[in-house]
Amino acid sequence: MLTVHHLGISQSERIVWLCEELEIDYELKRYDRRADNRLAPDAYKALHPMGIAPVITDGDLVLGESGAICDYICGRYGDGRLTPGPDDPDFAGHLFWFHGSNATFMTTLMMQLVLMGSGEGNPAAPFVADRSRRGWEMVEAACRSAVLWRRESHHRGRHDGLLPDHQPGLSRHVHRGLSQREGLSEAHRRSGPLSKGHGQGGAWHGADVGLRYPHGR
Repeated sequence: MLTVHHLGISQSERIVWLCEELEIDYELKRYDRRADNRLAPDAYKALHPMGIAPVITDGDLVLGESGAICDYICGRYGDGRLTPGPDDPDFAGHLFWFHGSNATFMTTLMMQLVLMGSGEGNPAAPFVADRSRRGWEMVEAACRSAVLWRRESHHRGRHDGLLPDHQPGLSRHVHRGLSQREGLSEAHRRSGPLSKGHGQGGAWHGADVGLRYPHGR
């Protein structure tokens, strides 16, 4: 059976959310961060050679890395949902945001965080700051596009079955499933999904999962 090993306040929230959106059967195993340094406990680090979150197990398979896990779950259990095909107008946008959120955007934010503690005068700081600014501008533009698309769709009476009509918290799928499970942070309860996060067309896709939680392990 598919098991999501969920480390509190980590990228594994993406995977729990994805499973709930797909409405698939899975087991959730909850791990608390250490009280002394807020890092993952030894039991979690032992799951995968990299010692980071997220991690899933499925039979004999042990798989880490957000993007790989999302691809695996969508490919094995998604039945084509949340993943546009090459002929879909959302295909290129999906690929960009799915890979870019973790590869470039999150890496830039992590570099910026490290540089904050390195003191003033680091020659890399202006470059990283500029890349971060451009990344946030792209995210904000995509969100504005998503809001406009949603308003137009609501006005036209168009609903695709994936975009929630109202999102005071999580989507109905996530709120239904995770509010009854251990391991859902308060911040996760308060935050809504980045529906149409990549702003590329008429459906919500798996790329929005990756973009929604770009914070560290």
